[in-house]
Amino acid sequence: MSLEVNGIFVAAHELKAPLSLMRQLALSLDPADPRQVENYQEKLVSVSERALKQVSDLSKIARLEDGLFALEPVAVRSVCDEVEAELKYLFRFNSRDLDVRYTNRSRLVVANRDLLRSVIYNFCANAVRYSSAESTSRLLVNDAKDKVKITVRDFGPALSSDVFDRLNHDRLDAPVDISFRPDSSGLGLYIATKFARFMHANVGAVRHTDGTSFFVELPVSNQASLFS
Repeated sequence: MSLEVNGIFVAAHELKAPLSLMRQLALSLDPADPRQVENYQEKLVSVSERALKQVSDLSKIARLEDGLFALEPVAVRSVCDEVEAELKYLFRFNSRDLDVRYTNRSRLVVANRDLLRSVIYNFCANAVRYSSAESTSRLLVNDAKDKVKITVRDFGPALSSDVFDRLNHDRLDAPVDISFRPDSSGLGLYIATKFARFMHANVGAVRHTDGTSFFVELPVSNQASLFS
């Protein structure tokens, strides 16, 4: 089976998972139990929103060369703040936390705001799913020579050597099946890689004994900004 065809199967499988969960929640919903209705409604919204984002990101990949995603100076902290605010409820709902730290002196990077936001969102969303309850994931933004590095540390299962090697050598050219990280981890990494490549940025990972750090490195913009 070719890499492309296998990637289609992986993407289809991972997008099927949230739909199956939504169906299961809908079938087990008891309208007579107000607390359950509220709880299930929140879960349905959360699951559907992430699935919609994945579909939207896949459609963007197909249009990267259409001139719709201009590269420009982007305030990196502002983008991270947006992602943190959007995912705050999801972290809290799953009894997890996200610690955000900024040590970067270079405030602007060359990127597309929408694509960069998707990269960071995918890293953080995986941290929610693949960390244990009561754990605190970390989002760190720091300077790395002539680049700004955004790192998301989670405490989930390890990446296979093959996926780790592909990710760190810019060879993740299709969604891959990550046996210990199902439900959109492989698809999310593929999306992040495609968007980063378009922005002339680098993505990679660092394996730890208790999890993984995913990062993206973006070129620094020297253009002055009122918001820097």
